Amino acid sequence: MSEKDEKIKSLVDMGFSEDGANMAITRCGVDVDLWELVDSISAPQMTEDSHSRNISDHQVTDQCFDSFGGGKKARLMEESKKKRNRYGGRAQGNQPSLDGSHDEPMPLPNPMIGFNLPGYLQPSVTRILPKQDTGPPFFYYENVAQAPKGVWATISRFLYDIQPEFVDSKHLCATARKRGYIHNLPIENRSPLLPMPPKTIFEAFPHYKKWWPSWDLRTQLNCLRTNIASAKLTERIGRALASSDSPPARSVQKYVMNECRKGNLVWIGKNKVAPLEPEEMEYLLGFPKDHTRGLGITERYKSLGNTFQVDTVAYHLSVLKVMFPNGVNVLSLFTGIGGGEVALHRLGIHMKAVVSVEIGKANKRIFRGWWDQTQTGTLIEIDDVKSLTDDTIVSFVSRFGGFDLVIGGSPCNNLAGCNRYNRDGLEGEQSALFYHYFRILNAVKSAMARI
Repeated sequence: MSEKDEKIKSLVDMGFSEDGANMAITRCGVDVDLWELVDSISAPQMTEDSHSRNISDHQVTDQCFDSFGGGKKARLMEESKKKRNRYGGRAQGNQPSLDGSHDEPMPLPNPMIGFNLPGYLQPSVTRILPKQDTGPPFFYYENVAQAPKGVWATISRFLYDIQPEFVDSKHLCATARKRGYIHNLPIENRSPLLPMPPKTIFEAFPHYKKWWPSWDLRTQLNCLRTNIASAKLTERIGRALASSDSPPARSVQKYVMNECRKGNLVWIGKNKVAPLEPEEMEYLLGFPKDHTRGLGITERYKSLGNTFQVDTVAYHLSVLKVMFPNGVNVLSLFTGIGGGEVALHRLGIHMKAVVSVEIGKANKRIFRGWWDQTQTGTLIEIDDVKSLTDDTIVSFVSRFGGFDLVIGGSPCNNLAGCNRYNRDGLEGEQSALFYHYFRILNAVKSAMARI
């Protein structure tokens, strides 16, 4: 298959027409990046309005530029090669890139506490969105914060140039989870889930304190991943400690601590470490006990490693409770095991209807089981974002009167730093599914504008 045919196939798989794909390649050339072709096809659907941005330490003002941040693609293609290189080849006309340069990563805040978090004193942040970017539908998009260079600038540009809110969940619970969130929710009058979750290892699991060595200074756990340390590794650690002095030599301590941090290992006996149990991960992530029970243990770890941290997401979504006292209609993309829905449930927000799009059979089984046990609303399940067509979206909008919330986080497989072999950014096979989130959200907004 030629490079042109491959790109046409990718665009068609994203839901664009074959004619539109051919026209984009004719306009832009076959050598441009896939996202530039998506930009070229999608630009005419977006608003032509431009709004000024004024960003300071005390104010964040987001804007929506025409054509995802400036002139149409055809106009960009007429510009000189020098100007295209200056802006990293992006269709942004005179707009400066969001992070100073497309070739540089968007700077992450330190501490990573977003626009505001409970218990943290910080300058008051005001966010003013253009009218056409406010909800409903409200939307909420999540992915890993430490993505390859340029990824968050591109995601932000596609999602109406709204600035990401970067949050590390360690500021809300006992485990780190560095994530970026782009949404059009209000940021004032948020409220956390109560009771607040424990913020240290010993608050969460006091029984581990008995065996915890004084030279292990960890108070919180690192990001929970989709896999765990092997039995061979924990045995090797045990042997290294057993053959060492007490306390162990600095070299042994360094080796053990490195493995404990990487694998989130905890002390369950003398010289004995082990990975967290699935039930402990559920607790740290804000899920009910036994939420993933019934899956094989490998599937449980995988599902939990890929989900939302519920307390963090609930803090952002809490503003919906006052806005929708009678409940919400939700379009849930990449639902997973239902982190967003569990957050809404724990907030006391009734879900009148949820259209859930999830391809994983194990995830679907867990989410359906939880829904049947806890919810009374309508659940409609769709297997794949690729099969959710614009016509189907129009029919759902007509049936439910629109969606109040479009929520989801596309796969991070090609974005996460732990992927050493296929960290291809938004061009990667899995992470390119972000463009379906954008396509579907755009279709929802268009359909709702007509009712």
